[in-house]
Amino acid sequence: MQDRPTCLELLEAVQGFIETDVIPALDGPKKFHARVAANVLAIVRREIEYGEAQAHAEWYRLDALLGAPETLPAEGAVLARRLRERTAELCERIRRGEADSGPWRQAVLTHVRQTVVDKLVVANPKMVRDARVGVGDKGPER
Repeated sequence: MQDRPTCLELLEAVQGFIETDVIPALDGPKKFHARVAANVLAIVRREIEYGEAQAHAEWYRLDALLGAPETLPAEGAVLARRLRERTAELCERIRRGEADSGPWRQAVLTHVRQTVVDKLVVANPKMVRDARVGVGDKGPER
């Protein structure tokens, strides 16, 4: 493990360089591709920053929904695979109509909404900010 700069700081530095120095110097498709590259770096940075905590929170929400708490896998790839499997199990229960009414329906909706928000925080946080801003309200500084 390295001390400083951290991998998050390195990603932020490269992203900043592309946004402030590279993009303004380019035109046409190269400018577009540089914007895409800066956006990819931002997504990777947010994934590193938030991904583990979000995965753990999703795991524990699924524990509550599926009624069969499991031990949280320590290894990231195993956790990701098991989250997909457990989500598939939740989807199957939804397809069977178990979430059509009642308190479990509300718990499922709450879980799905939070999972989508968590994914947007990584993929495109502006969408989360914009969704929380009322019409005519400038909202939080961007």
